[in-house]
Amino acid sequence: QVQVVESGGGLVQTGGSLRLSCAASGNGFSLNYMGWYRQAPGKQREFVARITSGGNTTYADSVKGRFTISRDNAKNTAYLQRYRLEREDTAVYYCYVQWVGGLGPDWGQGTQVIVSS
Repeated sequence: QVQVVESGGGLVQTGGSLRLSCAASGNGFSLNYMGWYRQAPGKQREFVARITSGGNTTYADSVKGRFTISRDNAKNTAYLQRYRLEREDTAVYYCYVQWVGGLGPDWGQGTQVIVSS
């Protein structure tokens, strides 16, 4: 059974930093993409960042220069390091994974991040 588990959310002050983690397991296949979406209150879910197994990264314009995505292939884990957080970054952050062979995406349950002034 596939499991995608996020961790690292919480309350942080404006200008602070926070790192999210996403660990995937379960189906015996290799991971291709790992990435993050977020959904702010009253808004649609939006793309944040993704990373391929080879380390190629893609970011939304709104987070370029402030967020860094990385991964540890041996652990099937991705990280989203966020700097200079703004109130607009308040959202539930969802991790997704895409497996080699086209399986997925599989989603985590989400982790809440609240940025307060």
